[in-house]
Amino acid sequence: MATTRPAGDTAAAPEPGSAAARKLSTASGSGVAGGISASWQSCYYCTREHFKSIGEFVNHLRSRHCTREGGSFVCRYGFNGVCASLPLDGVSDRDYDAHVAKYHVNQQTREMPPEWGVYSAAQNLPAVLNDPSRGKQSNLFTKKWGEHFVERSHIPASPRLPDITHADFAVYLGSIGKRYRWHERRQQQLERDKPLENGSPGTPVSGIGSQSPTHLGSVPEIFLKSQLQLHHPPTFKQVFPNYMQTSASSPESHQQTGRQLQEQLSHYLDMVEVRIAQQVSQKSAAFFHAMTTQHAIMAEMEQAAEQVRQLRAALSELHSHSVVDSFKVLRYAQRRQHYNLTLDKLRLMATVHKTQPMLQLLLGTQDYVAALDLIGTTQEILSAELLGVHCFKHLPMQLSEMEKLIDKMLTTEFERYAASDLNRPLTDALRETDSVCAEEDKLVAIVMGLLRKQNFTFVQAYQQEAIATIRAIIKQLLIEVLARSDSDQEISLTGHGEQALELTLPEWIALLQRSSQALVSILERIKAVVGIMQQTADAAVGAQDAVNLIDSEAFLSPAHHEQLRSQLQQLLQAVCHYCHERCANIVSPQSLEKSSASEQELTQLSEIVDQFGETTRSICGVASVPLQLALKVQASRYAQRFHSDRKQKLSLLLDQERWRQVDIPHEFQRIIERMAAGDYAKSETSTYIANGGGNPVLLLEGKQPYALVSASLMLIRMLYEYGGSAHRLPLLASYHARNVVDLLRCFNSRSCQLIIGAGAMRVAGLKTITSTNLALVSRALQLVLWLLPKLKEHFQAMSGYEAIERDYQGHIKEIENKIHGIVSERLAAQLDAWEARPPIPSQTFRHISRHLVKLHEAIAGVLPEAQIHEIYGVVHRNFKDKLREQLLKLNVNNNGGPQHGVVTSELTFYMETLRTLKALPADQLDNGILEEIWLY
Repeated sequence: MATTRPAGDTAAAPEPGSAAARKLSTASGSGVAGGISASWQSCYYCTREHFKSIGEFVNHLRSRHCTREGGSFVCRYGFNGVCASLPLDGVSDRDYDAHVAKYHVNQQTREMPPEWGVYSAAQNLPAVLNDPSRGKQSNLFTKKWGEHFVERSHIPASPRLPDITHADFAVYLGSIGKRYRWHERRQQQLERDKPLENGSPGTPVSGIGSQSPTHLGSVPEIFLKSQLQLHHPPTFKQVFPNYMQTSASSPESHQQTGRQLQEQLSHYLDMVEVRIAQQVSQKSAAFFHAMTTQHAIMAEMEQAAEQVRQLRAALSELHSHSVVDSFKVLRYAQRRQHYNLTLDKLRLMATVHKTQPMLQLLLGTQDYVAALDLIGTTQEILSAELLGVHCFKHLPMQLSEMEKLIDKMLTTEFERYAASDLNRPLTDALRETDSVCAEEDKLVAIVMGLLRKQNFTFVQAYQQEAIATIRAIIKQLLIEVLARSDSDQEISLTGHGEQALELTLPEWIALLQRSSQALVSILERIKAVVGIMQQTADAAVGAQDAVNLIDSEAFLSPAHHEQLRSQLQQLLQAVCHYCHERCANIVSPQSLEKSSASEQELTQLSEIVDQFGETTRSICGVASVPLQLALKVQASRYAQRFHSDRKQKLSLLLDQERWRQVDIPHEFQRIIERMAAGDYAKSETSTYIANGGGNPVLLLEGKQPYALVSASLMLIRMLYEYGGSAHRLPLLASYHARNVVDLLRCFNSRSCQLIIGAGAMRVAGLKTITSTNLALVSRALQLVLWLLPKLKEHFQAMSGYEAIERDYQGHIKEIENKIHGIVSERLAAQLDAWEARPPIPSQTFRHISRHLVKLHEAIAGVLPEAQIHEIYGVVHRNFKDKLREQLLKLNVNNNGGPQHGVVTSELTFYMETLRTLKALPADQLDNGILEEIWLY
């Protein structure tokens, strides 16, 4: 049963004679007896706490590292007051004694734990709970907190660190091994020789003769010390060993020991004297040399001391005769300098006093830069050199007001100058005075003053004035045009100067012509003014190649100079752009919505726009877009109307086409030749009359004949008209290029509907679509394919060119399939009723021959020979395939029988027909079919 102890935070220690103390003492006795460092000798966590017994250690744990909660004891001997073996559980008194004896007293190994810090924590609980890579953890509340709460991941070895093995040191060990073994043998030899050289202090005199008489190793160390104190007992005992023991014996032995000791000491003295003699003999030369040089050094020291005395006497004489008088001269010179500074200050005050009259004089001569420089210089002098002078206390404020007045004066003068220069009278022709700035000296003075004030708003002010002038000019020209017209309608102008009434197209073009001339004059004036401004800025920044317009130093920084240059360039671009916008309103669709410009009028309009655009580009260096866009809108309207007329006309011609071959007039032959050469300058004005005489075919490049229908000829004329229009007016080239593609697509699709789709039977009244009709359509499409590269080269950009080419080629292939499909069906129908029996040739093969002849008559004069061979080649292959099927059906074999002979005769007749027509190439007209027909 536990002993009752006083209540409190700490528990009482067990009595020294109690059973618990005896148990602790017995349990730890084996560890102390075994020589192992016991854990109870010191406390881990209390510095400078050491204990001589287990009882003291146990009492320390109870008083410092144990708390009592009710009737239980909680061990606090551990990190942060928590025992690792008994963390937070309270136990009884007996169990606490057993716990201390087992876990704290009888620890066999002891290792001081490291000091705990913030990085000693094994895991960070918030980081573990909020780890997004782990997701929901099912065993989170069942695992014990500690260093194994989170699984540790294995960190692989670094690939940058090599794996060092014993083999890496093999070369080094092989090279050093021999010397190391020699070193070991040498060390062992020295260890063996050492006891022979060193003798103990109590060695008898009889052993001295075996050692070297001059070696100091046999002399005891006590005699070699700097102090030998014989009055100390230990020292005396070491010098005279066994002397006190022999003093108690007989006088004879005492004398004997004294003689031996005297001889030994004499021997040591001899050894030391011999050694000193050896050292003196070895260093005698150096000793005598030092003694000799000592006299010379003393003589040099006396000479140096004498020289120092002489130097001090000379310096004293120099100070009394030269230095004192020189200082007086310097003092007088400084006083004169002060007088001169005072005089300069008075003169400066007199000059500053004359500042205001001088400013009035400079402003009267419009020398604004000099006036501003004078104000700035005076303000600097007042703030730096005349600060605190009472008579000038109001002058800085007056100068500031004067500077503001000059700034307003400069702004007003510049606005007045800009208005007067831009509103000079205009003439119909561009005069030389428009490109010359009026009153250039005045403008330079005003701009230089504004730049000196770093007031760059004058550029925006000039831009606004220029725009207002341009708007007024456009309004005035519109009023003049309306005044000259005979219209009685009321004049109504909008805010930007556009006219809300109707004018004819020539009147609009004339208005644009006059507006462009007037605007060019204004732009030339603006360019001249901007040039003067740029020259003034160059002079203000101090450019080397600039005209010298000022007498003072450069005052404009490079950054401000670059900013002003950019603003002036933007001014020119903005004004030119505004001129284009105002002119664009004249040629806009709203102004010309009821007018349709002809090609001649559009050409005239294009020349005006191009000339005006080139002029503005030379002025501002950038091409303006608005006027060009307005012109392109008019060009687009004209191109659309041009295309609509021809597309509608082509559709009507195709609907009325009878698809018969016509003669080619000489006019169309010349058109084809010019298109082949890329010459679209001339225009054909003659009217085409169908079947009006000429060549039966159209010759391409002098040798390729093309049989055509009338719609194809009109398509050629239309394509030539498109090319001629784009040649005369390059602005229309892009529109015509797209429209040509659309026209060719329309021709292709419509001809396909009329012929392959049999639409011509309903529209044009054809009874049937013959092979001749198909051949003529194919030939017309081939002519377009031949013209496509020429058209693409002429227009330089044709979007959809590849698609049109594919459509035409596909249409031609479809026509070929249609032609040989018709013939192949008829031949197959004849072969279905054929039987291998006389007469020869049979009626079936006669009909087959007749179909082949009709096909040749239909396409021979239209299609080229290569295409005819291709069509007949397909028909020939289909014929052989169908004949093989019929032979298999009739069970006719290649056995030399009667039926075999019938087949041979029929095929001979068939091949003779093809040879007569020359429907196939010469190498395919032999009798090889007689053998091929039996190859299944």
